[in-house]
Amino acid sequence: MATGKDQLLNRLREEVPQVDIRDVSERLERGEKLYLVDVREADEHAQGYIPGAIFIPRTYLEMRIENEIPDKDAEVVVYCASGQRSLFAARALRDLGYTNVVNMAAGFNGWKNAGLPFDMKKGDSRARSARYSRHLLIPEIGEAGQEKLLASRVLMIGAGALGAPNAIYLAAAGVGTIGIVDADVVDESNLQRQVIHRTVDVGRPKVDSAREFIRNLNPDVNVETFPVRLSAENAYEILDHGWDAVINGCDNFPTRYLINDACYFRGIPVVDASIFRFEGQASVYKFGEGPCYRCLYPEPPPPELAPSCAEAGVLGVLPGTVGTIQALETIKLLLGVGENLVGRLLHFDALEMKFRTLHVEKDPACPLCGEQPTVTDLIDYEWFCSADFNAAPAG
Repeated sequence: MATGKDQLLNRLREEVPQVDIRDVSERLERGEKLYLVDVREADEHAQGYIPGAIFIPRTYLEMRIENEIPDKDAEVVVYCASGQRSLFAARALRDLGYTNVVNMAAGFNGWKNAGLPFDMKKGDSRARSARYSRHLLIPEIGEAGQEKLLASRVLMIGAGALGAPNAIYLAAAGVGTIGIVDADVVDESNLQRQVIHRTVDVGRPKVDSAREFIRNLNPDVNVETFPVRLSAENAYEILDHGWDAVINGCDNFPTRYLINDACYFRGIPVVDASIFRFEGQASVYKFGEGPCYRCLYPEPPPPELAPSCAEAGVLGVLPGTVGTIQALETIKLLLGVGENLVGRLLHFDALEMKFRTLHVEKDPACPLCGEQPTVTDLIDYEWFCSADFNAAPAG
């Protein structure tokens, strides 16, 4: 006795015209105009596909087919592995108004077993690995997006509290090259929040500990280390390595202004964040599209009003939340998807569990990116952020 599934498949075979693999092959050889649509999953597609086929996993067929085949009267041949899933896909296309849809009965398995030609994607196979399979399922990422991530270069300033979650999630996502600038060594007090370092790393340079963690997490990722403190003297040398984005994970104002200015002059977007006790904030400075750090903070606050985490303390889990937001904003920048925090300052209050978004405008009077800039190159940032920055610098 036929099951419900068998009855449904038989009914679909009556509704949807079937085509033999040999017929499809011969028509392709004659150069006839028809669209082949492969509705298998990404891992199946990675094992081979019919040359010229449009790959749209069944899950995303209705969302993407009209972009790929706008002509609803075109002849469309749908195939899956064995010819069953493609029956449902063909019916879905008919429901969308496609008038000339047929199902390749034996599917790709039949095509391959018949000795007919098929292709396998050449190039970097990392983007098709099981590691990134969940990315490949997302239409906004897919293989092209994953290849873009693998080719991207991101520089992290600091391998501490904010640098840790950034390193973890950027490496896990497959960002191909991560640069790390940090002159410090791991201290026991770091372990409460800097989760890429372990007890056995105490006393090691943070760049070495972070590099080891990243390589153990994802061997696809190349790590470039700069065991120095970022300064006006070395900033350009470090930035001139082809970075696509810079992540600010430092906790002092001289470095914040330095990163902002140097990246502005080099045209590199900055994904910025800061943390304080139970609060954090994040923004993206994409020069030419929104404000810079100086637009928001033309002058640094007095040192006594801006204590560091070492002076004021910070909840250990807070940088995990704020740093992950930075990593997310960075990945969106690299992929060119969604809306970044350009022109917006995101504030997070962990005690109240509240997020607030403040819209910020570019300041026409900004000394860096305004209409009449007065900051035209890197300056003495320690002096600028000192209590007497209005006085003339010594020497």
